[in-house]
Amino acid sequence: MARKKLVFNREAKGLAKYKRKGVTREPYLKVLIVCEGSKTEPNYFEEIREYYELNTANVEITGECGSNPMSVVSCARELYKKHKDMQVPFDRVYCVIDRDAHTDYRSAKETVRQLTPHNVYKVIDSVPSFEFWLLLHHEYTTQAFEPLKGNSAGNQVLERLKVHMPNYGKGSKGVFAELIDLLPSAITHAERLENAAEASGSDNPLTLVHHLVVALQTLKDPK
Repeated sequence: MARKKLVFNREAKGLAKYKRKGVTREPYLKVLIVCEGSKTEPNYFEEIREYYELNTANVEITGECGSNPMSVVSCARELYKKHKDMQVPFDRVYCVIDRDAHTDYRSAKETVRQLTPHNVYKVIDSVPSFEFWLLLHHEYTTQAFEPLKGNSAGNQVLERLKVHMPNYGKGSKGVFAELIDLLPSAITHAERLENAAEASGSDNPLTLVHHLVVALQTLKDPK
């Protein structure tokens, strides 16, 4: 009986906390993060949301939109319209996509570029995959990743990442916490690579995940 009472008290406290912090929007930007992956990316950004104590009413994360870039863009548009119709529009909508082997990668980026309002939608892409952002926590590289017979570009990044993180797998949890001490290095590496890509005209490899991470880090900062 005591055990049941303890569980009940925990659930009640959790519900009370949700009512206090998860329903009423706080006075900073409301953002939507739509991910291509159903587990890996949502888990990662949810961990960031929790780490920086960002309100769930301000930061909504979903990975239930399909597994290709255009499905992410379509889902983002639908969710934006739904919230706008409810008079609670998002201030920023981030579409987190990979190039990897997707044939609609370029068209998805172009679609987002044309969406209105222009200052709301942002593409957060990685070439070839989200795991490349994780790799940059451990090393800096400009090596291009091209698909090989029986070994996709994304899988090559995963294999290289596992040299540093042997237990990593798709859908892993606790990744942000595991890499938190290396985050400054990852951001520096991503910025350096972005500048190199702009100079060379090549986006292989590249990741813009650092832009979203920094945006979440500073979401509560007064404007």
